[in-house]
Amino acid sequence: MSSDSSSDPRRIGFLFNHDELHQVAHIAPIISALQRQAPTARVEVITSSDRQAEAVREFLDPALPTPAFWSIRPHAGTRLVEKMLGNMIPLHRLSSLKRSTDLFRQFDALVVPETTTTYLKKNNPSDRPKLIFFPHGAGDRSIGFSPEMRLFDYVLLPGAKTRDRMLAAGVIRPDNHRIVGYPKFEAYADRPPVRLFDNDKPIVLYNPHFDPLLSSWFRFGEQILDYFAQQNDYNLIFAPHVMLFQRKLLASVEHRLLKFRQRIDPRFAALGHIHIDTGSTRSVDMTYTSAADIYLGDVSSQIYEFIRAPRPAIFLNSHDAKWQGNANYEHWTFGPVLDDLAGLGAALAEVSPLSDPFREAQTRAFAYSFDIDADRPPSQRAAMAIAEFLNLPQPDQPTLK
Repeated sequence: MSSDSSSDPRRIGFLFNHDELHQVAHIAPIISALQRQAPTARVEVITSSDRQAEAVREFLDPALPTPAFWSIRPHAGTRLVEKMLGNMIPLHRLSSLKRSTDLFRQFDALVVPETTTTYLKKNNPSDRPKLIFFPHGAGDRSIGFSPEMRLFDYVLLPGAKTRDRMLAAGVIRPDNHRIVGYPKFEAYADRPPVRLFDNDKPIVLYNPHFDPLLSSWFRFGEQILDYFAQQNDYNLIFAPHVMLFQRKLLASVEHRLLKFRQRIDPRFAALGHIHIDTGSTRSVDMTYTSAADIYLGDVSSQIYEFIRAPRPAIFLNSHDAKWQGNANYEHWTFGPVLDDLAGLGAALAEVSPLSDPFREAQTRAFAYSFDIDADRPPSQRAAMAIAEFLNLPQPDQPTLK
């Protein structure tokens, strides 16, 4: 029987099509929740690597049937060309989407955490599959509100801030979105703290982004590591965005800029008070944002995960941004902003304890960014929103014939 027969179960795929694992926890917790919420639907998983598939399985409820897993891979030649171009263009992601179009058309909807999948709508603007988007983070960068988001059929959001900015940008409509909370918080709620150092000195997390314009790494990175190497008052976690060290040549489509990323001097890794992690699972599971006492960074959305418990933060304006009053830098109101490193030592000494104005700014921004419902976890809220959008039969509703 054809897949579009009215008697066939509806098929919803959760599509993971990125190099790294930092997007997985944003939608993977919804998979089992949707199985419970819409038991007549076929909930399936589509990944582009074995690592992704393994990571997704960690979030599945073992009491439920294991969803079908599909693997999409780019042509081998695409990987070679991408490598020759310095990995600056996500050719393999686009290749995987293009080569898998026939598979995607068998689904009624795809739930995705990134925008590359809008390629499917640009090249095949049919009703099948519907694209349901949940952004992988709740940050402030302008790219989070880009015009291509208009191509999504439905958008799930972590809170009012993202909704308001998307509505103002015209990339969502009043009738095609739902605020559901932040499944990543739910995913790691029970993780025990990790002890990374053999002392109780304050821990600073340096968390630069990968964007070649916005990232502080290119201008300040080695100086920051050198500063912490030569002092004994703080421990340092250096855990940049996982994409910073996946490529030697970093490209910003948004800002049309290319930069070569410098290497890390091996001497820093040998120091007991410096912990370096350029891309393990701890970089994406909130281990470091939970462990740190002070945040040091630029534009990463991880600052919003850090301020779940208000704490001191310092920001680095390495690209001479005119940030005051700019919504793309709202998080820079959470702590002092440095235009150079001459004041880093003083800022570290003065930022603790957290002052009332910065605490109030963090608390207010967190509440605006994340909608917390004590009675319903985000995964359940998201599953209900998906089921209602797709008119899927739910346990408290009669089965549709």
